[in-house]
Amino acid sequence: MENITILFVIFLMMAASAFFSGSETALTAASRGFIHHLARKGNKRALSAERLYEDREKLIGGLLFGNNLVNVFASALATGVAVKLVGDAGVIYASLLMTLLLLIFAEVMPKTYAIRNPDRTVLFVVPLVRILIIAASPFVATISFLVRAMFRLSGVAVTGNELGLTAADELRGVLSLHAREGALIKHERDMLGSILDLEEIDVADVMVHRKNMMLIDADLPSAEIVKQMLSSPYTRVPLWRETTENIVGMLHAKDVLRAVMGATDGEAEGAAEIDIDAIATEPWFVPETNNLREQLNAFRARAAHIAVVVDEYGALMGLVTLEDIIEEIVGDIEDEHDIIAPVVQTDRGGRFEIDGSSTIRDLNRQFDWNLPDEEASTLAGLIIHHARIIPDVGQIFTFFGFRFEILRRERNQITMLRVTPPPPSTSDPG
Repeated sequence: MENITILFVIFLMMAASAFFSGSETALTAASRGFIHHLARKGNKRALSAERLYEDREKLIGGLLFGNNLVNVFASALATGVAVKLVGDAGVIYASLLMTLLLLIFAEVMPKTYAIRNPDRTVLFVVPLVRILIIAASPFVATISFLVRAMFRLSGVAVTGNELGLTAADELRGVLSLHAREGALIKHERDMLGSILDLEEIDVADVMVHRKNMMLIDADLPSAEIVKQMLSSPYTRVPLWRETTENIVGMLHAKDVLRAVMGATDGEAEGAAEIDIDAIATEPWFVPETNNLREQLNAFRARAAHIAVVVDEYGALMGLVTLEDIIEEIVGDIEDEHDIIAPVVQTDRGGRFEIDGSSTIRDLNRQFDWNLPDEEASTLAGLIIHHARIIPDVGQIFTFFGFRFEILRRERNQITMLRVTPPPPSTSDPG
């Protein structure tokens, strides 16, 4: 009868061990975001879980303390029973049997269930876990003190973020993991990742370069300015005077139409009679070093959609619009007035004919490449930076496993390249 009671106690200890093991795995693997969402909706168990997460060292220490305590206790009882039954050899039999039973029923099975159903398991176990953590807190505090003391003696730092990881880094890792597991499609991963990258991208990386800007001479006759404005595919166009570097105003198509149609009094007037300076707005100049998050917030604060980009000396560098920043997040946005030019063409050999002005970020995102964009923002700029020359047509370069062939050049600008990416087996993972 005594042995049966001991066996029953061993069974209870194994059940407790399974509870501690499953709880530890579930609390570690559960989605903090999901638990936080439930807590905000008032779920009491989720609120309790959030309180436990506030001191993770105490939580894990309490669970490990309880788990080891019941495991050792169960093994000791089993050894005592075995020694009574078969003598000294019972130590070996009890060790082997308890190792097998604890491994299967107290480790693998509960942890497997918990890892497959972490959120559900957390909500189920959290009330009892909280009570046990409170009860074991004196022992855990003592153990924690001893552990920290030993770490200090050995010179190991146990506080702070040694890797310098931020919340954004953690989110990037989560996005990459879910994308790899198929929970996110590529476009969704790119969009979410681009939002996190806004602080790392400067306005200069997404702006329309001054060479590609459409400008209107403010000294032209009003009728000619109206004609150019209405034939433009853009809603807002900068005005210049004396030199294209001197931007004096910003013209909006809607303001031009109002002036042409006499919106204030309902009488139409000739385009030649419009006072362009009166309907033009002051240009807004922003530094090229602004990151996209700063610029997006500035656009929102000013209720503006366009800004002129200048360098540290005040020289014109380009133009940035609200749409440029949004496109950095969601991809290209095209409307019926956009001038669409093919940037990438693919041949049967897996090679790409790419416009030299294509941005490296867009190519990396589109093809899951890993070309560096720290030193140059465009593909042509990357070639020139690493080749240290302005290449001639027909020259071939190999950088980062990619083969670049110069197909076309206009003056000092590379306008078309043929790019051959490395084979999939040797390319870096996207």
